[in-house]
Amino acid sequence: MNDLARRLIAEFTGTALLVAIVVGSGIAAQQLSPNDVGLQLLENSTATVFGLAVLILVFGPVSGAHFNPVVSAADWLLGRRHGTGLTGRDLGAYSTAQVGGGVVGAVLANIMFDQSALQISTHHRITGGHLVGEIVATAGLIAVIFALARSGRAALSAAAVGAYIGAAYWFTSSTSFANPAVTIGRVFSGTFAGIAPSSAPGFIAAQIVGALIGLALIGVLYPTAAAAADNVVVPHGIDDSLPDSR
Repeated sequence: MNDLARRLIAEFTGTALLVAIVVGSGIAAQQLSPNDVGLQLLENSTATVFGLAVLILVFGPVSGAHFNPVVSAADWLLGRRHGTGLTGRDLGAYSTAQVGGGVVGAVLANIMFDQSALQISTHHRITGGHLVGEIVATAGLIAVIFALARSGRAALSAAAVGAYIGAAYWFTSSTSFANPAVTIGRVFSGTFAGIAPSSAPGFIAAQIVGALIGLALIGVLYPTAAAAADNVVVPHGIDDSLPDSR
């Protein structure tokens, strides 16, 4: 199996598990705390924080653990001048794997909790505040990831990215989707973690704007950040000298 195939499997599986964690913990939270939305969000966010950190540790050495099309796009865009980061072909393949994984993850969560496998959310989220929240959440996520890579601290990404997403669940009005693949996946959840199809395009547009703002900030703070694009989210690549990598 070639290196790209391994990376795509990692991105598909990691994104699927991430969405399964988000949606599955959302279903569990509704069942455990049906009359307390605040407690539901605490349960949902706690599971997401720990789950995301573990997924980065497991899949990061293979693919970088992007699990997010705007992270992959930022990696590609930032590395263009220096020949680092993803290629255009890899970007398209990563994004396809991530979106596919997101949908599969939501369906998997539904099945695990004995719900209808295919659901469409009716949770409408579009307000001006929610869109601003998504811009802020995504800009912060991009800034965290690339600041760590540029400063040689990418090994801390599992803890730092998990912590940031956990915080952004609470300080942004949108509860920090910050990820087009996760947004599309959550369309297929009928829980409070879901998002109605009509709200998804606005969230994704806000995420793209947020990613560009985050990249602009990194460009100012870390003007040589492009040289570290290959280390996003964490340094990765198969070492063919290892017996189990063949």
